[in-house]
Order: sequence, then C-alpha cells, then structure tokens
Amino acid sequence: MLPTTRRHLQTMTHAAEQLLHDLVATPSPSGEEADAVTLLTTWMASHGYDHTFVDEVGNGVGVLGEGDGTRDIVLLGHIDTFPGQPPVRVEGRTLYGRGSVDAKGPLCTFAVAAANARTGLPDGVRLVVIGAVEEEAATSAGAHYAVNQYAPKLCFIGEPSNWDRMTLGYKGRLLLEWRWDGDLAHSAGDVPTAGERAFAYWERVQRYAADLNGDMTSIFGRLHASVREVNTGTSNGGTHQWGKMTVGFRLPPNMEPETVEAALLPDGDETVRAFGRERTYVAEKDNTLTRAMRGAIRAEGGTPRFVYKTGTSDMNVVGPRWNCPIIAYGPGDSTLDHTPNEHLNLDEYQRAVRVLTRALERLGSEI
Repeated sequence: MLPTTRRHLQTMTHAAEQLLHDLVATPSPSGEEADAVTLLTTWMASHGYDHTFVDEVGNGVGVLGEGDGTRDIVLLGHIDTFPGQPPVRVEGRTLYGRGSVDAKGPLCTFAVAAANARTGLPDGVRLVVIGAVEEEAATSAGAHYAVNQYAPKLCFIGEPSNWDRMTLGYKGRLLLEWRWDGDLAHSAGDVPTAGERAFAYWERVQRYAADLNGDMTSIFGRLHASVREVNTGTSNGGTHQWGKMTVGFRLPPNMEPETVEAALLPDGDETVRAFGRERTYVAEKDNTLTRAMRGAIRAEGGTPRFVYKTGTSDMNVVGPRWNCPIIAYGPGDSTLDHTPNEHLNLDEYQRAVRVLTRALERLGSEI
C-alpha cells in the first residue's frame, strides 16, 4: 500500500479539527442524532469516501473501497452522547464540549484516519466507518442493526482509551426496574411505605452483590450495583401509593445477566422488569489487529498498553457475533465521560489519527 502523502496529512490536520469542533457543537443525545449524522456523512462524502448513507436505524455510514464485504475493516463509533450540552469552547489546544471524549473524538479519529488511508487501498478491501446511534441508551440500536449488516475481518470500536492504549474488554450490563403499587397507609403506622419497600429491595441487592464478590479485589472481576433512579408517589386520588426504582449492574466475566435476574426476582406483590442485558466481552490480546496498533503507537513515540473497562460499549454487542480481532480505541480520558468538564486535547487527537492511519495502511495489505 502506498503511504499517505505528507501534503495530504497537512491538509487533513485542519479538516480533522474542524470536523471534531462542528460535530461536538451539534447536540446529539440518544434519539436525537439526525443533525450530527447529516454533518458526518456530508463531511465523509466531501473527503473521498466512495459511498455515504444513513441506514434504516439512523446510523451514519461511510465506505472507502470496493468489495463484497469479505475483507471489511469496520470502524464502529457512536455519534450519540450523554444528555446535556455544556458550552463548546477551545482554550489553547483543548476542545471542551459534550462528546469531545465520549465518543465523537474517537469517531472523528475513525473518519479522518480512514480517509487518510484510502490511497492505495487493495482491491476487495473496504473501510467502513459507522457513526452509530443510541449507544448511550440501553437499546444500543445502532450496533444491534449493524451487527446483521456486516461480517468484518477486523473491527475497531470508537471509545476513549488515550492515544497509546487499546481496550480489550468491557463488563456486561443488566438493568432491573423494580416497582410496587398498593394502598396508602398512614405515616404513623408500621406499614412500610413505598420508599421503604424500595430501599429494602436495594439492601437485598447489596447483600447479593457482597456475597458474590467475597474477597474479590479486582474491579473488573466484581459485580457492581448502583441505584440509577428511585421515585415514589400517590395515585387514585391519593388512596394508593407506588414506588419505582431502577438498579443497574456491571457484570464480571462468566456471569450471565439471567443469573442475576433470577436471583433477584420480586417478593410478594412487587414486580421486576429486566432489560439492557449485555454479556461481558474480552477480546484476544495478540493478533493481526493488535500487532499493527502496537507498531503504530511505537512509531508515534508511545508505549502501547492494554486496558479493560468497567462499563459497557458496542463491543459487547458486536464482539460475540463478529468473532474477529477487535479492540476499542480513541483519544481522550474516559474519566471525563458524561462530566460537565468533558474535554479533549487536540494534539492527542491528531496523534491518535496518525496512529490509526498507520495501522489501517498496514492492515489493508494484510487481511
């Protein structure tokens, strides 16, 4: 494969930062991604992509190269963000704004690096960049649709890991929505209120997690539970009360969502609804993909490292089905995800683009 020319890289440096700024400045909370998707596909169409389109669920897709899909490299990022839109601003070489880290920074890295690597792309090899919708929602609609449309040889997931690190695994997920409805009792009586019933269920969850975790100290190996939402109220003119609580679980390896669900079935007249089930996924450490990335990181002056994340990503959805070498990659500090101070250093962003460009140029000739 012919290396990307220096002139092209210089031209793309400004275009890359403009794309990132514009995409971060375009609000796209889960379910409201259309404007951002249009921006992304328009940019790809004007920067050498052979095909761009919006698929049936709203994902923005760009394809470089021609082929029958048997030698695809899929770069699956997500274009939706956590709710909220703190002011977008640039201070020095730092861009502040929702999605700068999670995960428009990684997605823009994908879009730019793929455009850089298109020169000399071997016949039959395609680079497919996807800006997926609803990753931040329990539905993961974009990834669940994409998993049935492609069968790649290699896959990158767009998530922040810092420019010199690769993420190999994510914990699984389960959400339980507990609910109770009943007659209203006087607060002076000893009949538990809806709120007290909710907290009793939460205490049951905590005991279950503590018993399972035992002496386990690894965060990745522990079952983690958290209260996502709790509400109470009255109905039927004040004669009835209700309580609702959503509990989220991060599952360690080898723990099935159904196991946790079955252990926490409701008592009495409570109800529990399970949703958002995702199994833990851990990828292989040494393969064509990781070797290319390690070499690219070293060429940029870094020391490659592998990490495992305690959250979930679209890797949990596509990894088991595609069963190909896969990593998550992207610039940014993941501890800034969802925070009002979310920001990305633009020099790190450009470094990640160069790393991924090198890796794609090598991988295109190897698959």
